[in-house]
Amino acid sequence: MSPLFQRHPRARARGAGAALAAAAALVVAGLAGSASAQAPADTAPSAAQTLRTDAAPPALLKAMQRDLGLDAAQARQRLVNEAEAGAAAGKLQAALGSGYAGAWVRGAESGSLTVATTDARDVAAITAQGAEAKVVRHSLAELDAAKARVDRAADGRDTTDAPVWYVDVRNNTLVVEAVRTAAAQDLVAAAGVDASLVRVEQRTERPRTFYDLRGGEAYYINNSGRCSIGFPVTKGTQQGFATAGHCGRAGASTSGSNQVAQGTFQGSTFPGRDMAWVATNSSWTATPYVKGAGGQNVQVAGSTQAPVGSSVCRSGSTTGWHCGTVQQLNTSVSYQEGTVTGVTRTTVCAEPGDSGGSYISGSQAQGVTSGGSGNCSSGGETFFQPINPLLQTYGLTLKTSGNGGGGEEPPPAGGTWAAGTVYQPGDTVTYGGASYRCLQGHQAQAGWEPSNVPALWQRV
Repeated sequence: MSPLFQRHPRARARGAGAALAAAAALVVAGLAGSASAQAPADTAPSAAQTLRTDAAPPALLKAMQRDLGLDAAQARQRLVNEAEAGAAAGKLQAALGSGYAGAWVRGAESGSLTVATTDARDVAAITAQGAEAKVVRHSLAELDAAKARVDRAADGRDTTDAPVWYVDVRNNTLVVEAVRTAAAQDLVAAAGVDASLVRVEQRTERPRTFYDLRGGEAYYINNSGRCSIGFPVTKGTQQGFATAGHCGRAGASTSGSNQVAQGTFQGSTFPGRDMAWVATNSSWTATPYVKGAGGQNVQVAGSTQAPVGSSVCRSGSTTGWHCGTVQQLNTSVSYQEGTVTGVTRTTVCAEPGDSGGSYISGSQAQGVTSGGSGNCSSGGETFFQPINPLLQTYGLTLKTSGNGGGGEEPPPAGGTWAAGTVYQPGDTVTYGGASYRCLQGHQAQAGWEPSNVPALWQRV
């Protein structure tokens, strides 16, 4: 795995009977009627309305049609279904607690949601909400813990011959992909992970980083290497953009695609994670857009994480727009420079110079290009650094409205909930005198107060 550098010329307590009934009741109330606890059922917005799937630009829909083999109606319906599936999965995860084992969508229009559990008593509660239930051996928490042990074992080791590992929720296993099987076996042994949790898969290519203010546009580092802007952001009144950490170290200078002086890397992490941000000078203005096909603007409306199986599109300065699907979350990948953890694996292609560029699902920012294998002629895979941890690490606010200078003005405080905060599933807040549980990871923003968005928050 070599860098590709573009040169410039519940816990839950389970009991029988009553506990099951309580869990089922929670699921039914959560999916079918949670809106009534927050707003009248006929006025509460759906998940698709909250995530503005209707605002998906024509360029994104066309790329989905091209790369996923869809027609226009299927592309639009897929975005709607994925938004609703993400909300449903979040509510089921909260209801099932420690037995939850992951969720994924499938079908051309992502019309089928599967939710896995370790407890057969959850099946009725899952199917009652229109999802398919799958009873499995290992919980998601158990598999995530095993992956975390592999992450720790990989620290300081050469893992380029076993470069990718992730939790495969579809098959309820921890997968280690290796160029040499022995390398994967050594890594698993060093981690002390039960071999029954692991499946080793053969791969032939080693991922590499894609070296090379709208997301997807080119910028140059120290007048040499080229990368792509991820997402415009603000930090107070300071404007800038998020990008990949391997593109530059703190202090490195950048210039734009027009060769005009642009900014300076303020923070950068690589390996370990692959995240960075650049503060730009007064000549540059952050916009809430990603560069789409033909240079069209693609609106960024938020950062709600898409579930496994969802469509996702990427913008990069070398290959432009390409789409695919989310394969696995929380993946680890080893490059020659070291291991990066917590990235998302996709079927989207990329090439040198696309590094740092934008991944977006519908109108929701997903992450910035880290690396991958293959290319956009023969096909390939890519990994992206999720945007929410990047925003949280550096205290940044994703640009989602206007073309002006600073960050969006947050609404008046209504409890512990706060605009600009990155929330993860299971986090709890208070707002307007009520308590809410987060259902899907996202950065809070004005208009997404818990009482307004049942797709993201459940009243408890």
